[in-house]
Amino acid sequence: MQVADFNYELPAHLIAQEPLADRAASRLLHVDRTSDRTSGQVRDRWFREFPDLLRPDDLVVFNNTRVFPARLYGRRSGARAQPISPQNPAARDFLKGRVEVLLTRQVSQEPNEWECLVRPGRKIGLGERLFFGETGELQKDEPQKDELQAEVTARGSFGERRIRFTPIAGFFDHVERLGHVPLPPYINRADRSADRERYQTVYAQERGSVAAPTAGLHFTPEILANLRKRSIETVTITLHVGLGTFQPVRVDRVEDHKIHAESYCISAEAAAAINRALDARRRIVAVGTTTVRTLEHSARQSSDGRVRAGNGEADIFIYPGFPFRVLGAMLTNFHLPQSTLLMLVCAFGGKELILRAYRHAVEQSYRFYSYGDCMFLE
Repeated sequence: MQVADFNYELPAHLIAQEPLADRAASRLLHVDRTSDRTSGQVRDRWFREFPDLLRPDDLVVFNNTRVFPARLYGRRSGARAQPISPQNPAARDFLKGRVEVLLTRQVSQEPNEWECLVRPGRKIGLGERLFFGETGELQKDEPQKDELQAEVTARGSFGERRIRFTPIAGFFDHVERLGHVPLPPYINRADRSADRERYQTVYAQERGSVAAPTAGLHFTPEILANLRKRSIETVTITLHVGLGTFQPVRVDRVEDHKIHAESYCISAEAAAAINRALDARRRIVAVGTTTVRTLEHSARQSSDGRVRAGNGEADIFIYPGFPFRVLGAMLTNFHLPQSTLLMLVCAFGGKELILRAYRHAVEQSYRFYSYGDCMFLE
């Protein structure tokens, strides 16, 4: 299967650069599959109608991960300290010694080691020290007060590194203060303070993601209250979004792509509710591709296809031909061409139908990607 088969044309002006003032005001493309998966119906709706599309016995599963400001700007050892909050974090012309680090996954707490992406990737080698702090005029490789310091301990391809932070009290407090919201690269602006709330679901609880589970961004407290009013059962699981979700596909054949593992947790209560629904042949509605991956990965860890409670690492790669065991319907945003997320959606809906739905969304000027509109696929 060729990666190029999952391409589509998208005018740049349809890539949403800003969120809507009202989360629930987004548009929703309703895709109703048929048995042959090629002639399903596509309808234009509004997200406020989402509760009306659910069945009374549906079980809706949310990912309650919380995004943290995982993008850090700092300097390399030997570099004179400079202001580290650039006007445009996406700019590529770094000052001498400037580094950008995107924390993607905590490997261990003691010592405090992280997998990350760094820029400029080619220049940062093993053993190099990195400093993150307030503006200063340091002449030596000594951290300022309350500054974070890390050492590069392993090197991977495409800017991937492993770094170990020097022990410091209140590590995440420093990250929250110094870090930037890790907006995707297709949002061509600097992050703002408002993004800390808006690039976050209203039900986010468990810190650990470097990208939002964007299907959940459309929900408001009022929409959630509407679900409760209709007695629609809901549960939450956790998958911390990392490289496995947004890493580009750099191979020609889909089957050759290797996906990064992402940490997840399913509580005993959530697993019990999901398995009760499966036993009763009720529909499981997943909010977002991260929820889909967590459920399907967990179901494959048991011989009977039931969802297991516990913590784990999901490295499941879902593309057409995948036999779903849990998923009955899904809410999802629109995804980049030739991405693993688009492949997942095509696996569930059928490639021809999904690409036709995407063409319809382009023709109707839907807003795309993280701050864009959404699709309900059933």
